[in-house]
Amino acid sequence: MKISFYGQSCLRLKIGETHVLIDPFITGNQLAKDKIDIEELKADYILLTHAHQDHTLDAEAIAKRTGAVIVSNFEIANHYEAKGIEVHPMNHGGSWDFDFGTVKYVNAIHSSSFPDGSYGGQPGGFVIEGEHKNIYIAGDTALTMDMKLIPMQTKLDLAILPIGDNFTMGIDDAIIASDFVKCDKILGCHYDTFGYIEIDHEEAKRKFYEKGKDLMLLEIGENIEL
Repeated sequence: MKISFYGQSCLRLKIGETHVLIDPFITGNQLAKDKIDIEELKADYILLTHAHQDHTLDAEAIAKRTGAVIVSNFEIANHYEAKGIEVHPMNHGGSWDFDFGTVKYVNAIHSSSFPDGSYGGQPGGFVIEGEHKNIYIAGDTALTMDMKLIPMQTKLDLAILPIGDNFTMGIDDAIIASDFVKCDKILGCHYDTFGYIEIDHEEAKRKFYEKGKDLMLLEIGENIEL
């Protein structure tokens, strides 16, 4: 499994020959828009954790160009289906076997509305099992005891957690979250995009290291292999 970071919470997973895009927010991200060209991105599936613009801005354009299937909660799926896009609706606790692996939609504590204020359903995260590797994409969330349920069913190889604070968990809560999900390999997201969520990278890495954990903060466009 190859994971690419495109800024904020946008990731691309390459699982076998399948391209899975997560929360595409690129053209509106000042840190990413000159580094990543959405016209060149491959996508077979687009997974959306919730409806906020900094997670959905480029989903429609990419889906219409690539024919990607949008996977999200029932309300978000309905929103994009009405635009002529193929969708797969999910809801909390449900899982589905896709051609690239199994996806489970799990709880997140946040809000969810489209830029026009319309209802975007309840936010969530994803546990993805593919190519014998298991990852947790928390989405935008507070620290929640529900995270303790994840390792009861899935042994994670990587947890992708928001660390920017203010709108989501901060660094200290994310360390506790990594304990809850029993995963010491963390990829940070949802930080630095705008003033409210700027972080001190060295301090963040130090805090995780002191707890025996590995925090990765990728440059935009950088890749890792699991």
